[in-house]
Amino acid sequence: MIQELTHFIGGKHVKGTSGRFADAFWPMTGELASKVPLASKAEVRAAVENAKAAQPAWAATNPQRRARVMMRFLELVHAEYDSLATLLAKEHGKTVADAKGDIQRGLEVVEFCIGAPQMLKGEFTDGAGPGIDMYSMRQPLGVVAGITPFNFPAMIPLWKCAPAIAAGNAFILKPSERDVGVPLRIAELFIEAGLPAGILNVVQGDKEAVDALLDDQDVKAIGFVGSTPIAEYVYTRGTAAGKRVQCFGGAKNHMVIMPDADMDQVVDALMGAGYGSAGERCMAISVAVPVGKATADRLVEALIPRVESLKVGTSLDPAADFGPVVTKEHLAKVKSYVDIGVAEGASLKVDGRNFKLQGYENGYYMGGCLFDNVTKDMRIYKEEIFGPVLSVVRAKDYAEGLALCNDHEYGNGVAIYTRDGDAARDFASKVQVGMVGINVPIPVPLAYYTFGGWKRSGFGDLNQHGPDAFRFYTKTKTVTSRWPSGIKDGAEFVIPTMR
Repeated sequence: MIQELTHFIGGKHVKGTSGRFADAFWPMTGELASKVPLASKAEVRAAVENAKAAQPAWAATNPQRRARVMMRFLELVHAEYDSLATLLAKEHGKTVADAKGDIQRGLEVVEFCIGAPQMLKGEFTDGAGPGIDMYSMRQPLGVVAGITPFNFPAMIPLWKCAPAIAAGNAFILKPSERDVGVPLRIAELFIEAGLPAGILNVVQGDKEAVDALLDDQDVKAIGFVGSTPIAEYVYTRGTAAGKRVQCFGGAKNHMVIMPDADMDQVVDALMGAGYGSAGERCMAISVAVPVGKATADRLVEALIPRVESLKVGTSLDPAADFGPVVTKEHLAKVKSYVDIGVAEGASLKVDGRNFKLQGYENGYYMGGCLFDNVTKDMRIYKEEIFGPVLSVVRAKDYAEGLALCNDHEYGNGVAIYTRDGDAARDFASKVQVGMVGINVPIPVPLAYYTFGGWKRSGFGDLNQHGPDAFRFYTKTKTVTSRWPSGIKDGAEFVIPTMR
């Protein structure tokens, strides 16, 4: 049965009125799953007005009570963890086990937001001057919004909305139209947890909805995660409209493998980091950089049988290493990049383009692909593929491996595998990338640190989650106070100082 999905505004489901819909498909089978309404500018404006009306009372609610909503939300999600993960897996294509990780990483940020009373504390100075006290306070911005991608339909919406809501804002979520079921359920569960209607709204849509949010003067801040060209567009248009904007874009994450690295550990790490979730992660390792010919030869020899033996299955197959990619169009795009790599002269050691899953021939499946002898002038090295494709770029020495990481236009995540503490320390200091792993393949920081890339992987001054999230979603007010004691000082015509 094909569902017609909804928006979620003012604490209830609202049918779309624009007359425009996007088709969402089950990646496992290729069947049409649902019709997703695409909001008009007027529908976006209605959501903003609803949020604007609800926000002042929520901002006036003390932080402890806001934190209790977060605690209750955690309980509700844990009560239906399995069903949420199954829904996410079916809509996106990732395995159920991976979907549970998607949800858990989002919940860890919600857990961090329970500390909102601590994060929102200002500073106080008693006796800053003669009879003068000074203090600061953090106050919410008002109505804020998040535009989130298909590849983490639970995690990234929670990374965006939880800190914003805990800080006293009203939030409008514009999720990917490819997998909207989990974001809608998240909104329902927040209402069940005690969040007032209007504080979290979900608006489905495409570019028209995005532009409406970017142009609306009542939307004070916007967070975005997606491809770099769209991240740059959102950042440029949003800042031009006077908004606070944080945007995170594409990636080409390298793993540098030193000659002294434990090769078994390296191969295990590359298999999971390169092919998990069919490579549809912004922190996936898509480039292996072995240092020295002997290291490269050992690595490729060890990788080939492991990539050939990858088990591709349905999202509900507990034995599958990864499932289908998200759409038919994306499958064609990833395959086209493999074609490009062959044409560019890279050595295709494992070719997964012709993989078909018996009984699911219309699903969006592809086997793992492995390239060797990739060079930095090739498109498959320069551009983000976002699929189960790993490229080996050989470096003659450590300096060349480090330079490859530093010279690439993306700077999201990077890893080094070595037993040498000096090499690891030097790499962590000199690499021009936002998140670094030392013998850790996917260095996603925990919720109380911040997540963000450098160069063309990130636009804006503040990162996601951790203390930066509360800084992003609040503004600081500083108060200087003096209570007259009956002494008249007379008029002063010079700037006040504390001398």
